[in-house]
Amino acid sequence: MPGTRKILLQWACAVSAVVLAFSIPSSMPKDTPALSVKPNIVFILADDMRKDDLKYMPKTRSLLKAKGMSFQNAFVSDAICCPARATIMRGQYAHNTHVWTNGGSTGGWEAYKKNGNEQDNVATRLDAAGYRTGLFGKYLNGYQQTTGRPPGWDRWFAHVNGSGYYNYQINDDGTTRHYGSSSSAYETDVLANHAKTFIDTSANAGVPFFAYVAPYAPHNVRKQGAPVPAPRDRHAYDGLKAPRPPSFNEKDVSDKPPWIRKLPRLHAFKKAKIDNNAESRAESLQAIDDLVAGVVGKLSDKGVLSNTYIFFTSDNGFHHGEHRIVAQKWRPYEEDINMPLLVRAPGVAAGSTSYRLVLDTDYMPTFTSLACSSSNPCDAQITQNWSYVPDGRSLRPVLERRATAWRNAILLEAAANYSPAYRGIRTSGGIKYVEYAGGNKELYHLGRDSHELINGYPASRASSGLVSRLHALKTCAGMDCRPPENGRSFLGEP
Repeated sequence: MPGTRKILLQWACAVSAVVLAFSIPSSMPKDTPALSVKPNIVFILADDMRKDDLKYMPKTRSLLKAKGMSFQNAFVSDAICCPARATIMRGQYAHNTHVWTNGGSTGGWEAYKKNGNEQDNVATRLDAAGYRTGLFGKYLNGYQQTTGRPPGWDRWFAHVNGSGYYNYQINDDGTTRHYGSSSSAYETDVLANHAKTFIDTSANAGVPFFAYVAPYAPHNVRKQGAPVPAPRDRHAYDGLKAPRPPSFNEKDVSDKPPWIRKLPRLHAFKKAKIDNNAESRAESLQAIDDLVAGVVGKLSDKGVLSNTYIFFTSDNGFHHGEHRIVAQKWRPYEEDINMPLLVRAPGVAAGSTSYRLVLDTDYMPTFTSLACSSSNPCDAQITQNWSYVPDGRSLRPVLERRATAWRNAILLEAAANYSPAYRGIRTSGGIKYVEYAGGNKELYHLGRDSHELINGYPASRASSGLVSRLHALKTCAGMDCRPPENGRSFLGEP
């Protein structure tokens, strides 16, 4: 049983510590630790948050960005909720999780479960490695009509039958609880309180823990209603306007695919709606800012902050009128795929910045790498029981500033939704090439066209190296998705 195995692992670590303590030479400094303790991991995942939304979160910037590492090139491969969350859980591209949409036969919780993904993922692996695991908030789209708890989770506080800011239901360790419309039921605050309780009880028990905290904000409510801020934040950003980059209400889209060309220019009413939505999103993010501050405060109070890795990111981005797109995500444009990512952790330089190309396939192997290392060995039998090799790679070398070989390209992929299905490649040199089902293509040189205004295809065709690398990535699995890639010349980049 997982609980018995966890107790045995903890007992073995304790015995090892005693044995090691007696074997330490008398000349060793007294403050040298006898055994490296497994670090705690807190993963905070916003919903539909853009990278530039971080400017509305001063506490998060102060506590995580200023005290840790900020990633400028963190991406998601499939920029829509359920496929992205399945990738985070499994460390695999969508073509390997086989979760392509938020529902139906190829998406949602049912597809995730049907494909066996619940049997081996970040939760089951960390649980087997001796961690106390807890999920708080949104699990997967379509997780409903059940009181079951997926394998690997010791604490389960997940949305069922849809989610929202008020009037939602939670599967609380097998009991369905309804939260109403009172201010105390505001979803972000409820999740924050339960996550802090989990940290408190785990620290008191002296066990390493993994807290996956996934609030609903700043996601729009159903039927495209604006996000709902907490009562205390309803006027925090009155009159805020959405960003107005050069791609906003793009004047000339003649070089874009037909589904963009058919979009009309934004008139005053739509601009006002976009601005109103941006205002509500910024205000709803204030509660997440408080959540981050509360979690960091709790970790500090319990004396475990210095041994905890805190990750903050989002599942996908969102449009505010760029390329005439009023709302939503899923597309291969930078607003959809370029994510905020902040990491505060032991040994990570405060205020540091990484420009490495990072993907959501990397979280799962990063977490298991933290749990299982030369100084924190996992049981060999557990490792042997893993059923697959993740497509991503551990971020530990990047966090510790010792990365040498690293990827120079990531795969972008999505099933048909707002356009035909697509597969694309985005490189560290700023080249993006996308192939759509039906033959349309897009090619952008982001170094000189960061807002993706000029589609260079077909006037400037993609190099054969870029095309061949895309075709290799779109069917890759495991180690084939992440060979050492120091050079860039094969991609045809400058």
